Amino acid sequence: MINLPMIIGAIDPVAFELGPIEIRWYAIIIVLGIIVADFMIRREGQRKGYDEDTLFDILFPAIIIGGIGARLYYVLFRLDYYLANPGQIIAIWNGGMAIYGFVIVGFLTIYYLSRKRNLNSIELFDVMAPGLLMAQSIGRWANFMNQEAHGGPVSRSFLENLMLPEFIIEQMNIQGTYYHPTFLYESLWSLIGVIGLLFIRQKPKFALEGEIIAGYAIWYGLGRMWIEGMRTDSLYFGPLRISQWVSVILVILGVWFVLKRRKQEGLIPYYTDNRHQRRD
Repeated sequence: MINLPMIIGAIDPVAFELGPIEIRWYAIIIVLGIIVADFMIRREGQRKGYDEDTLFDILFPAIIIGGIGARLYYVLFRLDYYLANPGQIIAIWNGGMAIYGFVIVGFLTIYYLSRKRNLNSIELFDVMAPGLLMAQSIGRWANFMNQEAHGGPVSRSFLENLMLPEFIIEQMNIQGTYYHPTFLYESLWSLIGVIGLLFIRQKPKFALEGEIIAGYAIWYGLGRMWIEGMRTDSLYFGPLRISQWVSVILVILGVWFVLKRRKQEGLIPYYTDNRHQRRD
């Protein structure tokens, strides 16, 4: 039986059952995000001249290892709980995949594999940036299904004034209290970022090679820094939440990289240069 999110009240996190196996909305949405990102990356990669097998050989390990990194990042910063409950470490169906863990480990994997094949890792990052951000936009709805990663308490009228559909409002009702739909804020912020990155990536002689991934770092970092401040499940390090510190670093690195590339303008190709040149 499929539990469609069409009824008033909290959505059942279990989408359907296959005998004793429960298939959760969380897993379905995460996989959907990966599929959409994979499609976007492959399509652009082929336009840039990358062999499809080469893209698979880099993307597949990056997704698997990045997913492990996402879980380890989450577990690491909640280590006391998982040391007391070691059986929960593998229970990813209950949530607990940290985006920053996926990004950091995934990009390190891509860098290593691309360098091993003598490919331009910076160009590959540019190819992958919009797809990654789209996956993050979709993936936040997995948090929505699990009623996690939300903000502080708000009134029902506040949510109604946001013109949200009833099923979102009711899903934000957790044990009688309504909460900020921070999942939605980040999902929309990421979607706007995808549109922006696709626009500047297609504009001839506009973005230098490397500025697409830098734009991703700046845009996502700024949004996450703001939205993280609303959440109630964050861990602190000094005056800021850990994810806010990572966001600050991401923004600084992104701005520094753009400034560095612009100082080398004339020596660095534009992203739109050299399309269809075979790379394998």
